[in-house]
Amino acid sequence: MVQHFHLGIHRGPVIGALLIVNMLMATRISLSRSIHPLLKRTPHSLLSPKHFHKSHPCPLWSPSFSFCLQTFHKSTSPPLSLSYHSCSSLSASLMEDSISIESNPLLQDFDFPPFDAVESKHVRPGIRALLKSLEDDLLELERTVEPTWPKLVEPLEKIGDRLNVVWGIVNHLKAVKDSPELRSAIEEVQPEKVKFQLRLGQSKPIYNAFKAIQESPDWPTLSDARKRIVESQIKEAILNGVSLEDDKREQFNKIEQELEKISQKFGENVLDATKKFEKLIIDKKEIEGLPATALGLAAQTAVSKGHENATAEDGPWIITLDAPSFISVMQHARNRSLREEVYRAYVTRASSGDLDNTALIEQILKLRLEKAKLLNYNNYAEVSMATKMATVEKAEELLEKLRSASWNAAVQDVDDLKVFSKNQGAQEADELSHWDITFWSERLRESKFDINEEELRPFFSLPKVMDGLFNLAKTLFGIDIEPADGLAPVWNSDVRFYRVKDSSGNPIAYFYFDPYTRSSEKRGGAWMDEVVGRSRVLSRDGTSARLPVAHMVCNQTPPVGSKPSLMTFREVETVFHEFGHALQHMLTKQDEGLVSGIRGIEWDAVELPSQFMENWCYHRDTLMSIAKHYETGESLPEEVYLKLLAARTFRAGSLSLRQIRFASVDLELHTKYVPGGSESVYDVDRRVSEKTQVIPPLPEDRFLCSFSHIFGGGYAAGYYSYKWAEVLSADAFSAFEDAGLDDNKAVKETGHKFRETILALGGGKAPEEVFVEFRGREPSPEALLRHNGLLSIPATASA
Repeated sequence: MVQHFHLGIHRGPVIGALLIVNMLMATRISLSRSIHPLLKRTPHSLLSPKHFHKSHPCPLWSPSFSFCLQTFHKSTSPPLSLSYHSCSSLSASLMEDSISIESNPLLQDFDFPPFDAVESKHVRPGIRALLKSLEDDLLELERTVEPTWPKLVEPLEKIGDRLNVVWGIVNHLKAVKDSPELRSAIEEVQPEKVKFQLRLGQSKPIYNAFKAIQESPDWPTLSDARKRIVESQIKEAILNGVSLEDDKREQFNKIEQELEKISQKFGENVLDATKKFEKLIIDKKEIEGLPATALGLAAQTAVSKGHENATAEDGPWIITLDAPSFISVMQHARNRSLREEVYRAYVTRASSGDLDNTALIEQILKLRLEKAKLLNYNNYAEVSMATKMATVEKAEELLEKLRSASWNAAVQDVDDLKVFSKNQGAQEADELSHWDITFWSERLRESKFDINEEELRPFFSLPKVMDGLFNLAKTLFGIDIEPADGLAPVWNSDVRFYRVKDSSGNPIAYFYFDPYTRSSEKRGGAWMDEVVGRSRVLSRDGTSARLPVAHMVCNQTPPVGSKPSLMTFREVETVFHEFGHALQHMLTKQDEGLVSGIRGIEWDAVELPSQFMENWCYHRDTLMSIAKHYETGESLPEEVYLKLLAARTFRAGSLSLRQIRFASVDLELHTKYVPGGSESVYDVDRRVSEKTQVIPPLPEDRFLCSFSHIFGGGYAAGYYSYKWAEVLSADAFSAFEDAGLDDNKAVKETGHKFRETILALGGGKAPEEVFVEFRGREPSPEALLRHNGLLSIPATASA
């Protein structure tokens, strides 16, 4: 998932860049077999705050019941040299007032952000000083602007980058090291930050200068990348309200401020509601069936909650709604009432009491529609699609094509579970409910393919998985990745730092990896985000481009006792997915900072590299290189690999429909839904589910109250992007299949071509052109349907 939380301000390369950072977040909760990372990202205009997260949230469909939780925008910027002018009114606590601007770690010059030094007390004075400095720089730019690159784009990129980097530090810490104090500080300065972003995005002198470049006789001589930047800036400025008259612009700005505040509150409510649920279990019979890893984690949680003598063998145990705990209960708990209780808690998160998101959803949809009308669009989906490859009609057409191809297979999936569970003596066989599906699916998978996911964990230790992943990257893309711990400050002792080098041994990028769940302070999901992007203008030495730096964040099972983190196969897929996002950010060769890496790429194409990398988890040589028993070093048996391969399409129809439900309800709410009308958002979800869910949702299902992708992140009217990009990624991987996966020379040659196109060109060229340059033709959905085992399933109009 590309992390891109958020709000409604369109951000172009500059502002977009600012926000791209948070966009790539991908959450993967693996329920039964498939829900995948969401990647969050948007186009860019130097003026749009929201585009750049690159934390691709995982799609809510994945080989892991991945509920992708997006994270907030975060942006990249070069190590900053910030020279500040005077500080405007700093209304903070006495302690904060006593902190000098000179000593504030947010305002220092650094090569890597001082994550270990930044505290909540630094946020108010640091952000306000930064905004004052940037406001002065913006006034100077508007006073001296000319329609040339040095007098327009370069200073504009510097302004956007400084905000991205500093705000990115704060927002990242909120996602991985949350605290009431940090929330309060961000909440106080966020309106000021949004006000500046709007001021930047609506600057008429800047807008007019871009228009002048586009209309100049020199336009044909500009590079593709520069043309894309200019076109994007103009489009984003319009979407940011630059053309609105005074009253309408004031209304637009109020909407943007309110959307920012409400969207952040939505995400906080989801996090708090998830943390709030704790089920203390004393009788081991109640959790019969849970594997040793789950028991160990539940006991470890109990210890952290004050039960000092808790052990995996004797308890007590605490079950939570965090992915590792929730998924293990859904898959393995024989206690049906426990599964029901935990499931109901999960699908009703943030839907009652002080944490109820229902009213926030209504407000968000109402404000988005008002924004669309101000910009002369019929609905918010049209606003969203203005910066994407697809149109509303094309997105709906793709979803229906995939839905009809998946329906019969999904119906058969449920029938198979009914027959199997009845043969196992299950009393609920004839009336399977949602808390039964994952449990019996796991039993059927074990029976049909003789695969027990828990028994596979010892073969997937995190160190081995990372070694294999890095070796694959070397084979495909000619890069070396080495530990660089200690070179950059980190926010938690579990965080690793890596250096990426080219074939000549020269550093080309760096990245942080934060692998484990920390329920008390860390947002759920998995994502990639940018710290700083590649940029010629922001060069540290004045000659070579600034190198990109990325975040990779997951929420996988932590080490228990003396054992390393032993991963499920779905967690392995998640790491590969997020690494794919990171590769596109790090291996870019684009020196124009506003379109380097993941910046400037249409949102519905940004999941291509991440979903592409997942395919390698099923490649024999790759899998065998990572699947080594953590104690004995024994390789995964060949017959087990073959079973994994055979199980790849298990319940593919059901998993596909799940994603299609999410994407369809997203589009429906942002096209036809009337806020305050006779139909509630839950009515819309139930109506959509009639054609996308074989077993209808529970009447009390409030999944939408935790659908952070579209209400707390950047996937509004864009969740379809997971499926759109899945078509591209499957077709891209089929190029390696065509070349011959067993032909090492052909794989390396194809990998080099993939690196030089998909990974290198960034947003400097339209994604459809980049794809054709790599593949030699337009994309086709055939590979996706084939990979999912749905090609032979006749299309049906469904029920």
